Amino acid sequence: MKKLGITALVLAAFVLGLSQSKSFMAFANERYLELQLFAKVLNLVQEYYVEEKDTKDLIYGGIKGILAELDPHTNFLPPETFKEFEAETSGEFGGLGIEITVKDEVLTIISPIEDTPAWKAGLQAGDRIVSINGESTKGLNLVEAAQRMRGKMGSNITLGIMREGLEEPKSYVITRGRVKIRSVRYTDLEDGFAYIRLTTFIEHSARDLERVLRNHEKKNSGIKGLILDLRRNPGGLLEQAIRISDFFLEEGVIVSTKGRNRMEKEVRHARRPAPFSGFPIVVLIDEFSASASEILAGALQDNKKALVMGQRSFGKGSVQSVVKLGDGSGLKLTVARYYTPSGRSIQAEGIAPDVEVSSLNMAELERARSSRPVRREQDIEGHLRSETSQRSTSRPRSTPREAPPHSNWWSGRSAGVKSESSERDKLLNQDYQVSQAYNYLRAFRVMSN
Repeated sequence: MKKLGITALVLAAFVLGLSQSKSFMAFANERYLELQLFAKVLNLVQEYYVEEKDTKDLIYGGIKGILAELDPHTNFLPPETFKEFEAETSGEFGGLGIEITVKDEVLTIISPIEDTPAWKAGLQAGDRIVSINGESTKGLNLVEAAQRMRGKMGSNITLGIMREGLEEPKSYVITRGRVKIRSVRYTDLEDGFAYIRLTTFIEHSARDLERVLRNHEKKNSGIKGLILDLRRNPGGLLEQAIRISDFFLEEGVIVSTKGRNRMEKEVRHARRPAPFSGFPIVVLIDEFSASASEILAGALQDNKKALVMGQRSFGKGSVQSVVKLGDGSGLKLTVARYYTPSGRSIQAEGIAPDVEVSSLNMAELERARSSRPVRREQDIEGHLRSETSQRSTSRPRSTPREAPPHSNWWSGRSAGVKSESSERDKLLNQDYQVSQAYNYLRAFRVMSN
């Protein structure tokens, strides 16, 4: 403690020697008194607390207390936690596979990552985690919650989950496993159209996306249209979002950041001719699209390179800088806010879609449609047949004709046709928002012709 006091005095004397201004001296004196107060409390705890406490633990606790006054994304990462944090951005790590935040003072899942233990267990975006292994999560920050959820590979953890429609928490027992993220998922929609889902932004996301686009381009002699699905994408590495934006932008601003000094503004621009352009793009977002996914959606929207469809995004528009400290610990500190090319703040606002489309239950839509079948002229007994049908092989009058492909108003598939569904057909039949995005792409093509 004496060494700490002497060091503080030396630092204060050095700072005071840099300037003789009265205002600066007053500021330095005030800061010194506040640090002296912290040192005094630390000394009292060490001398008189009922149990002996490790000084390092007390200092770590003091740091956490400071950061608790800030936003939920600013955290202190002890050495082991910081080591795990560095591993997570590589695309393979151990754990549950969920992105969490604190929303309305409750630990909330932004999104479970696809094909991870949490995803397979049935956890959903928006779920509130009210307990971990029977202990309440009330008052936990993000780092503390993450620490409690980590454990040995193959071990079980029980999460108490509240979600809309539940009257009391539901327990989920999840086996911790190795989380290997495949961030790019591709489906060929045929006729030159492509569907690509970005689940998160990790080290190789841009590289994998470029490879998929090149293969589709080669296979179809070009790209006729693209659905870029960012729903339930919790974000990730900023540089990957910028690189992917650059794929589609010939020029212009991608994103800008502003810190405490509002006059200092960092602007990131498109840096090269766009390798993928000249075709319509629909970007899908929802209320769980956050951070880097919002930057990508905002960049394409403001530069008029894509139609953004779905629901307003999450609104996580703050910049965190990670600093490695001397003892192997780290500080994740919010240093700025993100802004779209037009100057819109993402923080707490999110990205508003150009076309709002709700996520609907396809099974219910199918039941509703089949319960009230549409009758047409051809279904009326004794109807006057068309000249075309008269020349073709006659059909029984009571049997409706099979509808042409893409006539179904939500899925682009004909109703009542039973056949083995391809991956494309399953996607269009089961996902209302994707089917609507697909309809828009086809409409763009028709109108351009």
